[in-house]
Amino acid sequence: MTKILIVEDDKFLRELLVKKVGSEGYEVVVATNGEEGLRMAKEEKPKLIVLDLILPAMHGFEVLRYIKEAEETKHIPVIILSNLGQKEDIDKGVKLGAKDYMIKAHFTPGEITEKIKEILA
Repeated sequence: MTKILIVEDDKFLRELLVKKVGSEGYEVVVATNGEEGLRMAKEEKPKLIVLDLILPAMHGFEVLRYIKEAEETKHIPVIILSNLGQKEDIDKGVKLGAKDYMIKAHFTPGEITEKIKEILA
């Protein structure tokens, strides 16, 4: 089963995503802060990571940078899912290696799941 890591501190959104992504046949693992997300990326070796930016313990940009620098995780595609929608934030995310950047308010859990499928195809 394809494993997806969701790093999201907002309980409501996290549960929505887990339910939607899980219903599509993916195994979903979750982290609620940046440090946990980084640790789980290394331990769980997911096929894709959905990463929030505003996180406790470690900012999402830092998590992304570490993921893309580490030999064992640099190949994992990362979708940033954030409320930060400024061009600078989007450019920074892409520059750090994110496969895509989705602004939370603009996408439904179904559309996020479609993006996951598209990237994994």
